[in-house]
Amino acid sequence: MDLRPKRYVDTVVLSPVGRIDHATSEDFKIALAPYMTRCAEGQDRVVLDFAGVEYISSVGLRVLMLASKQAKAQRGSLGIAALQPAVREIFDISRFTMVLDVFPSVREGLARLSPKALATFDAA
Repeated sequence: MDLRPKRYVDTVVLSPVGRIDHATSEDFKIALAPYMTRCAEGQDRVVLDFAGVEYISSVGLRVLMLASKQAKAQRGSLGIAALQPAVREIFDISRFTMVLDVFPSVREGLARLSPKALATFDAA
């Protein structure tokens, strides 16, 4: 799965596209892994831009839960932004909005996680 990374100073915005389900979750996990390694205190912050994600299954939610646990263990910052309505409903029903930092937009995620990254994002 291509995450189409964009760097804004100390923050990487990753933009998966399509469905994150049984068929694609392992590829998503593998693609996400190198970014999560650097999602640590004093290193990169990560924002997942879900604007292009049309569906996520429980297997995909598990990948996000493991990524969140890794970020917390490393004292890193991970956020999810721009959920489509169907994906937002899945997050609400599964209460993942209480597990992960969810933002209405990438801009709002950057504003919360890194003012430096927000300034670069706004200048682009």
